[in-house]
Amino acid sequence: MESQYKVNSNGGIESGATATTRVANKRNIRGWDLVLRFSALALSLAAAVVLGVDKETTTVSMTLVPTLPAVNVPVTAKWHYLSAFVFFVVANAIACAHAAISLLLTLANRGGNKGIALMVVLFDLVMVALLFSGIGAALAIGLMGYEGNSHVQWKKVCNVFDKFCDQAAAAMALSGAASVAFFFGWCLPP
Repeated sequence: MESQYKVNSNGGIESGATATTRVANKRNIRGWDLVLRFSALALSLAAAVVLGVDKETTTVSMTLVPTLPAVNVPVTAKWHYLSAFVFFVVANAIACAHAAISLLLTLANRGGNKGIALMVVLFDLVMVALLFSGIGAALAIGLMGYEGNSHVQWKKVCNVFDKFCDQAAAAMALSGAASVAFFFGWCLPP
């Protein structure tokens, strides 16, 4: 009489009934991967564009001599006047290009080539670091514009250029969301 239990290759015991193991649907994981990559592409592009078109001109009255009346001077704030904002826009443009390329590679890699998947994941991590450094640089300058620095007599400017500062803050939020999308794209198994 044959036993209904058999020893499997791992040393465990299997019952005579065939046990089926369900595997997670790889198509759903790939679908989320594509959604996250497309989101990262759209968010990093939006962040670069929002800060790239950021410009505000306002008139500031300056008193040159206390006995004379104030002089009204038009002053313009542009994103490319600050190197931290230039770095932020370039970092988001690079991340956007990477998202487009990785989206195409993910679509082309239906066979599941592990080398391509590993390369995309490694570059995703590089993009997370690049976006976080761009956000950090832009945030440091943004806080300087918002609060000023009394130690070196730098005045705050966000009370004068409020639209410019609001648009820069929105770009930083979009870039933060893009970096989160890149990070969660890394967390999903290839």
